[in-house]
Amino acid sequence: MPIVYNKNVDEHSVLAIWKIEETEAEMLAGLQLKQHELDIISSLNNGKRLLHWLSTRLLLRTMLNTKEYIDCQFDEDGKPYLTNLDYQISLSHSYDYAAVMISKKYAVGVDIELIKHKIKSIKHKFLSDIELAQKQIGDNMDGLYVAWCAKEAIYKWHGKKGLEFKRDIHIKPFKLKNEGNLNAIVELPSGTKELTVSYFKTNDGYMLGYVANNA
Repeated sequence: MPIVYNKNVDEHSVLAIWKIEETEAEMLAGLQLKQHELDIISSLNNGKRLLHWLSTRLLLRTMLNTKEYIDCQFDEDGKPYLTNLDYQISLSHSYDYAAVMISKKYAVGVDIELIKHKIKSIKHKFLSDIELAQKQIGDNMDGLYVAWCAKEAIYKWHGKKGLEFKRDIHIKPFKLKNEGNLNAIVELPSGTKELTVSYFKTNDGYMLGYVANNA
């Protein structure tokens, strides 16, 4: 199991990243699956979508270190949850990596993305003019991906439809590093909240952002 990153974010929360190197058969051998999950697998066919689905479940099983069956489902808003274990979870994947974050206490959100030039063509769709005016974001590809991963992580942390990246999540000025933190103002139905998002860039060109907070 090639876990390339494993961090205790705090005393309640853990983040792990796995590089996908196994075959479909090798991953299936490490999972306990019931018919509804086998139906999902058959609908995904072969390829990256299937490998991503399998890898997040196998990483989740490895992190929880249990022999129990792990029933991971999605609610009506698309947020993953465990029906039989008392953890909050978030899943992400991009190309050759899967990322999972679990917490015994907090809502969590994680996002991993391969850094690609195409983000510059969509930056106005998820960033306000005020955010784009920040020199560490603007036309800086790393900065754009930090902002995207931060907003995606916050969206997953919130776990409800209706939260819009450009309208409701506002990145405050931050100092861009290969690893760091930023603060974001989030306009939630329950009121305005400020969250701290951690992020880091991998040596092979991926960006990851994550948040844990008991709102």
